[in-house]
Amino acid sequence: MNAAHGSLGLGIGWRREIAGLIDDLAAAGAASPAHLGFIEIVAENVDPKAPPRELQRLRDLGLEIVPHGLSLSLGSAERPEPARLRRLARLAEELGSPLVSEHIAFVRAGGLEAGHLMPVPRTQAALDVLVANVDEAQSRLPVPLALEHVASLVEWPNAELDEVEFLAEVLERTDALLLLDVANLYANARNHGFDALAWLDRVPLERIAYVHVGGGTDRDGMYHDTHAHAVVGPVLGLLEELAARAEPPGVLLERDDRFPPWAELIAELTGIAAATRRGSDRRAERASTL
Repeated sequence: MNAAHGSLGLGIGWRREIAGLIDDLAAAGAASPAHLGFIEIVAENVDPKAPPRELQRLRDLGLEIVPHGLSLSLGSAERPEPARLRRLARLAEELGSPLVSEHIAFVRAGGLEAGHLMPVPRTQAALDVLVANVDEAQSRLPVPLALEHVASLVEWPNAELDEVEFLAEVLERTDALLLLDVANLYANARNHGFDALAWLDRVPLERIAYVHVGGGTDRDGMYHDTHAHAVVGPVLGLLEELAARAEPPGVLLERDDRFPPWAELIAELTGIAAATRRGSDRRAERASTL
């Protein structure tokens, strides 16, 4: 794991539908078939004044809890709402979180809610706004902030930077961390026709806080990152390629809907761990020959 940002290990998104499975895996500790080190919660779904007792139990069992925000709208022209930042900050404090994460996206404009994570135009003007909003968020949060790039079915026209250039500049100018989502990378590479491995070769991997892995499906000629289907082989392949380049501090399975039998989720977790290990072994072998 990347010592600069700590070691989180294997994780899963906490949802009430699978809370029992997560509790069983956490209680089993290293003896579990999928040894968990952390969970991620949807920040907007947890009341910081009264977090569910299940989360406290997981903390007591040694799991780290990372709040993952959906509503700061860091890409909006308006500054992040102070009340939302206060709520996120209190949640991180109540749960003893090592960091929080949010998206490089906007979800509202002019008081209207999009109900979706909309991509930010990759222009210098939009970048300046995003940097200012990230700086504002970081000044009000008690822990580091990791930024996630989103999957998008459409691209804004007249881009002045490609995605890696945009990511690298916002990370450099804000000193934020990166939440790298290999499922989003796969979706965007498929839908917009670029080389995902070349993307990995250019993105600042040393800034990774942790990694998302999720499932998706093909529909109407596009790949949709649904978080409601099994993780496809090429996404695990990208995870292995990532781990062959740099050790990810943590790798987390996202599943939000259509939950399969628990045995299938455990198999996905162990598959994620195995792909990470294969990449790490390749990196170690390459280093030993230098």
